[in-house]
Amino acid sequence: MVATAVAGALVLAGCGSDGEKQTEGGKTVVDFWQFKFEDYQQAWFKKQVDAYNASQDKVKINLQVVPGDTWEQKLKAAQAAGKQPDVSTTAYNGIVPGTREGRFAPLDDLLPAKALGDIKDNVKDFVTVEGKTYAYPFLVEPSTVLYYRTDLAEAAGLDPAKPPTTWDELLTWSTKLTQGKVKGMSIASVEADLGWSSWGLQYNACGHLPIADDWSKARATEPCFEKVAGLYKSLYSGGLIPKQPKVPYADGAPYGNGEVAMTAGGSWVIGQLKNEYPKMIEKTAVAPFPTVDGDAAKPTSTLGGWTLTVDAKSEAKKEAADFVNYLVAGDTAIMTDFFKATGYSKYTARTSVDAALAADPQASSDPFMKIISEQVVPYGKPEAAQPWEVSLAFGKALESAMKGKQSIPDALKTADNAINDAIKKQSLAGTAPK
Repeated sequence: MVATAVAGALVLAGCGSDGEKQTEGGKTVVDFWQFKFEDYQQAWFKKQVDAYNASQDKVKINLQVVPGDTWEQKLKAAQAAGKQPDVSTTAYNGIVPGTREGRFAPLDDLLPAKALGDIKDNVKDFVTVEGKTYAYPFLVEPSTVLYYRTDLAEAAGLDPAKPPTTWDELLTWSTKLTQGKVKGMSIASVEADLGWSSWGLQYNACGHLPIADDWSKARATEPCFEKVAGLYKSLYSGGLIPKQPKVPYADGAPYGNGEVAMTAGGSWVIGQLKNEYPKMIEKTAVAPFPTVDGDAAKPTSTLGGWTLTVDAKSEAKKEAADFVNYLVAGDTAIMTDFFKATGYSKYTARTSVDAALAADPQASSDPFMKIISEQVVPYGKPEAAQPWEVSLAFGKALESAMKGKQSIPDALKTADNAINDAIKKQSLAGTAPK
């Protein structure tokens, strides 16, 4: 799902319908297209839609679940027929391009001010374009969290209660935890995975990505990016990570299988461990991924995830927005129920839901939720809005540097040239979202 989002397929979500209001049995019909997620999510959506429909005299939500591999095709067909959905699940990276194309209705006058004010400060920018709110956040998923084996840490003479907080300490832990067939950790090591999973570390070391804020020129040769490349190179050349990974970065199987003592992975790994490797949970602790200098307030993770958008051409904007408010912006019990269903592997973008989860004994006793909610999510940055070619150019540089194909300066220079080439070919200068 992450790879699909990065590749851009998901940015097409949430286009509008036009024409007269649909009615059925005297009720206004609101079409809701939902990207197909895990089975437990499908069950949750159906339960909530059924509950909403049962409570309404004048509105009916028509839920349609669309598999990811057919989403684009079905959407284009719906557009051609003028039957686009009134409400859609939309990935964060689809909001800016969708807004530019006029596909989404601003929600500022459609949702209660209380609901809009409940969005966490660092997530507001994800759904705001030129001062208007075009989507309501459903969840966030941090891309980078540190998972580590407490039993192996103790055996190596390390204190599980004091995980590494700097990149130097991470290398020390990785070295001490590399024992026999067990590597110290796993992290991305191929260009496609490195292209997106390193965004948080780029922000951490440099405060920005390797392209100017206005997309006018490349910045990959700035010295701070040498620190990012140096971390990956040290892990790889030191034999501290698997050199031929069997699965992509997003898959926590190497950690779950006991092949590594630590792993950098997204928050979704929690759900994978609980479902596929439950015996590993009692041996696992999580922490924010270490920062370059130990400053815990600097980002190390980007926040991906999903929103609900209302179609700009919908003839039932009010009814659509009322449903959005009910499902993701209103009663906190509805969303706390969702996060319970996820095994607390996904996180809220709402302040009030955080408070409700903190007051819930089951949620507050989860060994991972509090740390990620309080120490990772608040400092997360949005996924990069730059074209994928820019991210991939930097990912290629990281792989080349870490595996010794080029020196770090030469690899970053190659990335710089590739990014400048993309800027020129795609006329990117001055087009960055504001």
